[in-house]
Amino acid sequence: MSGHGERPDGDRLLDETLADIVRRTGASAGAVYLWDEAAGVLGLVVICGVPLEVAWPWRRVPLSAPVPVCDAVREDRLVWVGSQEEMVRAYPRAAASLPYRIALAAAPLPGGCRGALLLMWPADRPLGADHPVGATPRQQGNISSAARRVARVLADSAVPPAVPEQPRLVAVGSAPRAPNGPSPQAAADYVERLPEGALGLDLQGRITFVSDSAATLLGSDAARLLGTRPWLSLPWLDDSVVEEQYRAAVISRDPVAFTAVRPPDTWLEFQLYPDASGISVRISRAPATDPGRPESGSVPRPVGVPTPGGMPTRSAGSAPAGSRETGRLYQLVHLAAALTETVAVRDVVELIADQVLPAFGADGLVLSAAEAGRLKITGYHGYDRETIDRLDGLPLDTRVTPAGKALDDGIPSFFASPGEMARRYPRAPQISGKQAWAFLPLVVSGRPVGCCILSYDRPRSFSADERAVLTSLAGLIAQALDRARLYDATRDLAHGLQQALLPHSLPALPGLETAARYLPASRGMDIGGDFYDLIRIDAGTVAAVIGDVQGHNVPAAALMGQVRTAIHATAGAPPDQVLARTNRVLADLETDLLVSCLYAHIDLVRREAVLASAGHPPPLLHRPDRPPSVVRLDPGPLLGVDPGVSYPLTPLSLPPGTTLAFYTDGLVEAPGSDPEHAAEALARELARYGGQELEPLLDILLRHARPSAHYTDDIALLLLRTGAAPEAGRGPGPERP
Repeated sequence: MSGHGERPDGDRLLDETLADIVRRTGASAGAVYLWDEAAGVLGLVVICGVPLEVAWPWRRVPLSAPVPVCDAVREDRLVWVGSQEEMVRAYPRAAASLPYRIALAAAPLPGGCRGALLLMWPADRPLGADHPVGATPRQQGNISSAARRVARVLADSAVPPAVPEQPRLVAVGSAPRAPNGPSPQAAADYVERLPEGALGLDLQGRITFVSDSAATLLGSDAARLLGTRPWLSLPWLDDSVVEEQYRAAVISRDPVAFTAVRPPDTWLEFQLYPDASGISVRISRAPATDPGRPESGSVPRPVGVPTPGGMPTRSAGSAPAGSRETGRLYQLVHLAAALTETVAVRDVVELIADQVLPAFGADGLVLSAAEAGRLKITGYHGYDRETIDRLDGLPLDTRVTPAGKALDDGIPSFFASPGEMARRYPRAPQISGKQAWAFLPLVVSGRPVGCCILSYDRPRSFSADERAVLTSLAGLIAQALDRARLYDATRDLAHGLQQALLPHSLPALPGLETAARYLPASRGMDIGGDFYDLIRIDAGTVAAVIGDVQGHNVPAAALMGQVRTAIHATAGAPPDQVLARTNRVLADLETDLLVSCLYAHIDLVRREAVLASAGHPPPLLHRPDRPPSVVRLDPGPLLGVDPGVSYPLTPLSLPPGTTLAFYTDGLVEAPGSDPEHAAEALARELARYGGQELEPLLDILLRHARPSAHYTDDIALLLLRTGAAPEAGRGPGPERP
C-alpha cells in the first residue's frame, strides 16, 4: 500500500471494492480512473494485481489519448479488447508498451462519476471464457455491473473522490484455502526435501519465501534475499531479460522460463508460475546437454527453446556493466509511441509535462525552439512566469544557461547540483532556483530545432543508463517538435485565412433573430472549409447560406472564400440559379475539391422561404404549436461535380416564432451513429428549448450533439427565428461584399 497515515473510509472501501471485483471476475488486474478537473486528465486512483511501475506511464492520461479508458469515458461505452492482435490494431501505443497476451475491458462509471473501471485478464481465459474473441452480453453486463458498484462507492463517500498524487496499490488477496490442509511446517518440510530450489515472489517482484536449496543454488544467504528483488540483490541476475520474464508472468499470468549463468560457469534454469497472489519460482541446474546453452554467458539463448517443464525459455547473459532497467525501456517505448501522435506544439509540451517529467522524476520543463538566432520558449512547466520571461529570447551564444552551447555542439549537458552548474554558468542557479538539470539538444538531420531542459528541485546524479535514455528521447522529441512547428505554422495561416473570410457579424433585420457559431475540430488541423453567411437583399428579404468545402487545409479555406464571394455576387436571384452559377464558377476554377451548400431565400414580409440544396444536410424546423421536423429537401449534386446540373426548389412557410437551424455535417456525423437519427434528435431538442434566446440555444444544441466537446470535424451552426413581419417597403437592392 502506498502512502502514509490512515486512509479515509471512502478510499478504503474503494480499494476493497476493486480487489473484490478483480477476484469475482477472475481478472488478473484492475484499476479505477477518475477525472481530474484541475489538471484536465484522467488520473489513476487505485490499482491492484500488477506492479505500480507497469502502470506508471498510464498514471495520468489526457481524455483525448487513444487508449481504452479514455475511449470508455469520452464515448460513454464499454471498451473490450480481446487479444494482443486486437490491441495492436485498435491501440498501437498501448500495445507497444504492453506487449503481453492480455485481454482488457474499460467501463465508464455511471451516475455522474466521470471515470472508468479497467480490468485485465490473461488473453486465453478472459472472464472464464474459452476464447478471447469477444465478451458475451452476460459478461458485458457483469463488467457494467462492477462499474456501477464502483460508482456507488464513490457516490456514497463522505469526502468527494479525488485523484491522489500517487496511485494507491492494493493486494488482490486470494480465496480461503480448504480446511484440514497441510500445516505450514509440513509444507515447508516438503519444499526443503525437493532437489530443486523454491522461491516465492509477490506481485511487486519482492522475494517472500526462499528455500535453503534455492539459497544454495543462488549462492546467497536466505535472510539477505528476503524482501529484495532478485535482479537487484543478485548482481549476476541484473539483466533486462530477467525483469522482462517477471513482467510477462505477472501481467499475462502465463508460465515463463529462462536460464542464467551464476558466475563463473553454473547455469541455472528458472521456471515462473504466476497467479493472483504472486509467483512461484522453481530453480534447478540446467541440463549439461542443454542444446540451447550458449558457449559464453554473454550470448543470449534464443527464445522458444523447450525445457523439461515444457515452457519456452530465454537466457540471461552475464552480469552487465551497470543496471539496465526494463521499466525505463518500457517508458521509452511508451513515450516514443505517444510522441508520434502529437500534432501541435502544445501537444508536445503537454505530453512531456504529463508523462516525461514523472517518468524521470523531474519537476520542471522548459522547451525552447531555435528562431532567428535566439531561443524562443514554446512551453514550460514548474516555473513561474517571471523566470520564463527572463529566459525567453536569449541568444544562442548566451552564457546565462548551457542551452545555447548544448544546441550548438549537439551534446547533452547534465548538472547534478547548483555548485556544478555555477562553476560554468554562475547566473543559471540564481535565475531558476533549481538544483539539478538535464539540457537535451533537439537536432533533426544535423539541423538544430531547439532545446529541452528537465530540472529538479533537489540535487540529483544522472546514471549512464538515464543519460542514454534521455539522449535517445531527445531525438524523438526533436522530430515531434519539428513536425508540430510546421503544423502550427500551416494551421495559423489557414485559420487566419478562414477567420478573415467568415462574417465578423450578422446583419440586423427587423422581423428576424439570428445567431451563429463556428467550432473547429478538436483534433487535426483545427481549420476547414465550413462556412455560413447571412446576406441582406433588401429591407424585407434575406439570404441564408451554409456550406462545407471538402478538406481541412489551406486550399479548402481558400476555396471557401471564393465560394462565398460567388454566392454574394448572385444573391437575390432564385436559389436554384445562385447554386447553378456558383457551380459554374467552381468548374472554371478547375478545383478537385467538392462543396456542399444550402441556400435559402427568405421573404420576411410574406413569411416564406425557398430553399435549394447542393448535397447539404437539410435544416431543422420548429414552428409554434407543431412537431419539430427535419425539412424534406430534394437535393441536387455537390457543387463541382457537373457544371450543367440543375437544383430543385423547396418552398417553406415561416409563421412568426418559427426557428430554422442550418448546420454542417460535423454536428450530426460521428463514428457509429446514424446522421438522420442524430438530426431528428436535434430537432426535438430545438422544440424542447424553443423558448430560449438563440445564443443559449446554440450552446444547448452543441452540447447535445457533442457532450464530450470532442469534435472530429468542423461545425458551423446558423439559427434563424422569425418575428413580426417588417413593413412591405423594399430597399435599394441586394448588398454586395
